[in-house]
Amino acid sequence: MGFALAEQLANSGAKVILVSGPVSLTPVHENITLHKVNTAQEMLSACLSVFDRTDGAILAAAVADYRPKSPVDHKIKSKAMNLVLELEPNPDIAAELGKLKKKNQFLAGFALETDNELANAREKLKKKNFDFIVLNSLNDKGSGFNSETNKITIIGKNNKTTRFELKSKHDVALDIVDYLTQIIR
Repeated sequence: MGFALAEQLANSGAKVILVSGPVSLTPVHENITLHKVNTAQEMLSACLSVFDRTDGAILAAAVADYRPKSPVDHKIKSKAMNLVLELEPNPDIAAELGKLKKKNQFLAGFALETDNELANAREKLKKKNFDFIVLNSLNDKGSGFNSETNKITIIGKNNKTTRFELKSKHDVALDIVDYLTQIIR
């Protein structure tokens, strides 16, 4: 979804900085600068290094909420029994950018929900200082990950919700960019 949004924004004339975790996709538009990262810390650093010189950000995917506290760089032999994996929180990139957002910037995010979808998305909208949030539900067939389609609901700061039908991610990106252009005019 992030790559589809980047391409659509670039096609609309925007210069796009795309910060991406490890994926096999490569942007094709010349107005897209790609910053590849591997960890949540690297993603936070990359976002913080560019955010102040942008008109805003769309945070299309969240990193995992937690990471191993003591990662290892070698194979753990199968004879090890009763492993305990201790986790620690990853940085909340959306919350950090929400704190830094200036009056002339926009900030949008995504919420992937499975229950209390609208309430959880509205709470995240406020908590992260988003101008709008794109809700996708894992309960909707054809939505979410590992799919070429998505079905979204956009919730604005004014609490107005706009629901969309199941579409290709390219067409979903068009809907999101159209919504963005309406609110920043």
